[in-house]
Amino acid sequence: MRELRVLRYFLAVAQEESISRAAELLHITQPTLSRQLMELEEELGKRLFLRGGRKMILTEEGMFLRKRAQEIVALADRTSAEFRTSSEDVSGDVHIGGGETRGMRFIAEAARMLKAVHPHVSYHLFSGNAAEVMERLDSGLVDFGVFIEPADLSRYDYIRLPVRDRWGVLMRKDSPLAAKQSLNPGDVASLPLLCSRQTLVFNEISGWLGKGFDGMNVVATYNLLYNASILVEEGMGYALCLDGIVRCGDGPLCFRPLDPPLEVGLAVAWKKYQIFSRAAEKFLEMLQKNRTDAHAVMSGPTS
Repeated sequence: MRELRVLRYFLAVAQEESISRAAELLHITQPTLSRQLMELEEELGKRLFLRGGRKMILTEEGMFLRKRAQEIVALADRTSAEFRTSSEDVSGDVHIGGGETRGMRFIAEAARMLKAVHPHVSYHLFSGNAAEVMERLDSGLVDFGVFIEPADLSRYDYIRLPVRDRWGVLMRKDSPLAAKQSLNPGDVASLPLLCSRQTLVFNEISGWLGKGFDGMNVVATYNLLYNASILVEEGMGYALCLDGIVRCGDGPLCFRPLDPPLEVGLAVAWKKYQIFSRAAEKFLEMLQKNRTDAHAVMSGPTS
């Protein structure tokens, strides 16, 4: 399809920042590539590159198109791969997006078990906050999203996982608070905090503290914890986070849970009326089976 080919040309130039390098990569002539880019700009009525010196620099409109082009090309490639998959063999790709949570171990277990039965299924993970995962779910770039509650999943079908995460504080081991087994609102209220930037998380934490966001001493926000943990190591403050994401062990950090406990549920969601590939369909079946088995174990034997 011509439109997809032109988008691939555009992405190659955006990546290489050079017509000549992109043309070499694409195995086409420089004049052909230049003409295709000019026609694309004329069609859109926008300038996509600033042509100065040896570099091709994206304009603001070009950066917007790059994001959309990446999504369109990725979705087209996924669709083509699914059509090439044999109707008898279960193979192909399963795309999963999610935030940082120990609940990913439940996802990993289902993936491992399905891989043992259908070894030609591959998995692709995207890590991001709830808004980013929902955007990819809505655009078809991921099959499933793993969400930490509270999350508004009214637009999706979903199942809740039989695991829960608990909130606490990641801190340096030399902090005076590290001597405590858990932290109450009085311990946390005046601390310099690093918090998740998700609004619903702010609401949850401020409710536990008994004060509004304006009353919290937030020195930084984060969307994924690893970089925030480095700020904690450097003495920037204390990270409010979920347990088990950063493994402390012999390192300089430790985790202390909140008291009274603040726990959150986890859910796996997908688009309503979703038509799955065979690989994604089998993954969901395995996920549901493991969830049913886990509920049976937690319920214990019945008389």
